[in-house]
Amino acid sequence: MSESVEAALVVGVGASEGLGAALCRRFAREGLAVFAAGRTPAKLDAVVKEISEAGGRAHAVATDATDEASVAALFDGVEAAGCTPRVVVYNAGNNQFRPLLEMDTEFFENLWRLCCFGGFVVGRETARRLPPGGGTLLFTGATASLRARPPFTAFASAKAGLRALAHGMAREFGPKGLHVAHVVIDGIIDGDQVNDRFPQLRERLGEDGALSIDAIADAYWALHTQHRSAWTLELDLRPFKETF
Repeated sequence: MSESVEAALVVGVGASEGLGAALCRRFAREGLAVFAAGRTPAKLDAVVKEISEAGGRAHAVATDATDEASVAALFDGVEAAGCTPRVVVYNAGNNQFRPLLEMDTEFFENLWRLCCFGGFVVGRETARRLPPGGGTLLFTGATASLRARPPFTAFASAKAGLRALAHGMAREFGPKGLHVAHVVIDGIIDGDQVNDRFPQLRERLGEDGALSIDAIADAYWALHTQHRSAWTLELDLRPFKETF
């Protein structure tokens, strides 16, 4: 029987200039087989092509993180490929905003399902399949994980729930060998969303005023490689000139 290959599973991969893609590239550079999961096959294929051309190993898996069957199939596919998911990242989210009185129930629930419920589904599947020797489960948080301000109330509610999930899982599964950590991204990420949708905002932030996706990815890798005698539960990242 061939030896299992250690893998990284990143849920919430979009454009090449996004954090999910940067995480995939970082893990691939360390020799892990990467499984890029997201909702848009074309974007996933582009990230996988980029990694493969750089000499890494990567697979694209179209996945709905809010659907239990889809998430189970994702993990089944990793195992069927002869891989062990040693690090799993839940990076799915969508920072939509709206004044409270303009929200319908569908808007609120959809944000919660993607930003919180999906984290539960992926986290539970990770814990169920924890390999011998343990592993790492990382959740991408936001400023809103800690502070709710309008018109981001629905987003903050979901992100606060995700943070609570991470803390609860860390206490339950840490002693079983699963390092669970929550990363608070306290600032604007220098990725496709801000550069495409809000270029004037990005320009106002200036040099190093937004978080580099590669620098964030380095921090995730550092969390994964921490010695178990000194695990981090929560890490907050922000530009050096960010007000907090």
